[in-house]
Amino acid sequence: MSCELRSLSFDVRDPAALAAFWARVLGRDVGESGTELLPAGPSDVAIRFCRRDDVRQGLGRTHFDLTSATAAEQDSTVALALDLGASHIDVGQLPEEGHVVLADPEGNEFCVIEAGNGFLADTARIGALSCDGTRAVGLFWSEAVAWPLVWDEGEETAIQSPAGGTKIAWGGPPVAAKEGLDKLRLDLVVTGDSTLDHEVERLVGLGARRLDLELEPGEVLLADPDDNEFSVVAQGSEGDARG
Repeated sequence: MSCELRSLSFDVRDPAALAAFWARVLGRDVGESGTELLPAGPSDVAIRFCRRDDVRQGLGRTHFDLTSATAAEQDSTVALALDLGASHIDVGQLPEEGHVVLADPEGNEFCVIEAGNGFLADTARIGALSCDGTRAVGLFWSEAVAWPLVWDEGEETAIQSPAGGTKIAWGGPPVAAKEGLDKLRLDLVVTGDSTLDHEVERLVGLGARRLDLELEPGEVLLADPDDNEFSVVAQGSEGDARG
């Protein structure tokens, strides 16, 4: 593997406030910057909150599915999130469905999944990063980060690190229309003896495209086959060290 998933980055209006919200909900520590959640275990990645004043409003293409070990834990997670400023939202869920759909204080939707969900068994607090997306994008990401497919039926795919933890899942078409920059993106870091240029070439060969947007030194912004932005950072660069 020549690059690995380093972090998830949220573009938000108030990074410190949203980091504090998610730290409480996920039970994670906040890093020294005040805007990054540290991994809670070896299979977790950091979660970064980056300031952007023109964050797109409305439903995103990606959301967290939070796991629950018991019905009481699901109720407790929902109550805590609401107490911290979350709200109930309607995305078309049916009354008989067991999960609860909420939005964080800046409107980013997430689901608190009921206990006993087989797909999320043996995952992590964030059981899945659930995305709109085609089968092609699931195959792309499996190759990009060398995570095996753990689900591949019809147009639905999911990948998971060999170390376990959070799954990344794509629900197949229809894929929500693209409107401006995504609110959440994946950040990759180059590993081993590879170089940033080599990794960018490899990812473009897999179906990504390079975007002409300025980032930190040593960081390149790409779009995957479904046009979702993601970054690739060289080891030891300013971009790799930020946070």
